[in-house]
Amino acid sequence: MWLQIQCDLKFEIGAPTPFILMLRPRSGAQQWISREEFQVEPMITVTEHTDIYGNLCQRLVAPPGDFAIRTNAVVSTAHLVDINPGAPLTEIQNLPYNVLSYLLPSRYCESDRFNELATSITENQLPGYDQVATIEAWLRDTISYIPGSSDFPISAVEVNQRQSGVCRDLAHLGIALCRSLSIPARMVVGYLHNLYPMDMHAWFEAYVNGRWYTFDATQSKPKGAYVALGFGRDAADVAVYNQFGPAVYPIQQLVNVEEIATDR
Repeated sequence: MWLQIQCDLKFEIGAPTPFILMLRPRSGAQQWISREEFQVEPMITVTEHTDIYGNLCQRLVAPPGDFAIRTNAVVSTAHLVDINPGAPLTEIQNLPYNVLSYLLPSRYCESDRFNELATSITENQLPGYDQVATIEAWLRDTISYIPGSSDFPISAVEVNQRQSGVCRDLAHLGIALCRSLSIPARMVVGYLHNLYPMDMHAWFEAYVNGRWYTFDATQSKPKGAYVALGFGRDAADVAVYNQFGPAVYPIQQLVNVEEIATDR
């Protein structure tokens, strides 16, 4: 399916402010970018680099006054995510080197604290995909998904204590549970068609049987229409913008995802 994605941000800047953005999606195995626009107002110098996770990042220094960032893209993505019940665990010694870091505890995913819980959740499940699918179902049934209930990231331990959270929080707990079973897992941030209320979205991926699979406990069943912007160990790696210096916050934020004709 073809989606048009849009993110507009507007700030009031008091002093020259450095930003690192993550607002340009990359073409890859599960999405193809056919057209894209990236604009800032006023016009200033923007440079771009690829971070250690392969994400496209934009650097700029916003001048004082009104400052706007406008992005949109036309993306081809799958109607449904791939599923693979019974797919086996990839043994540690066979994991690609660039996947190994997703086995370790990270700032918001304290996987060393969750082996007992993860083992009890996945009891009698085949190692690999079925364990992750069971973790996803447990999150959906146990942790209340409450959009807008948290303005800042909380860790997997805190999510488990609160028993509620936003999409990012459920992903953190899912990642921690997977890693505690020696299944690599990573955070993804991006867009989801028909998300309500519409906003940026977060989910997680797990690496089994030699590839990454999508899991999202905020949705009642597997679906497609995801567009990824960034991948990382947890929310600290995948912020759509990082700002440095005196804090500034968007005074306006618009996120929109629409399905469009395939011949466009």
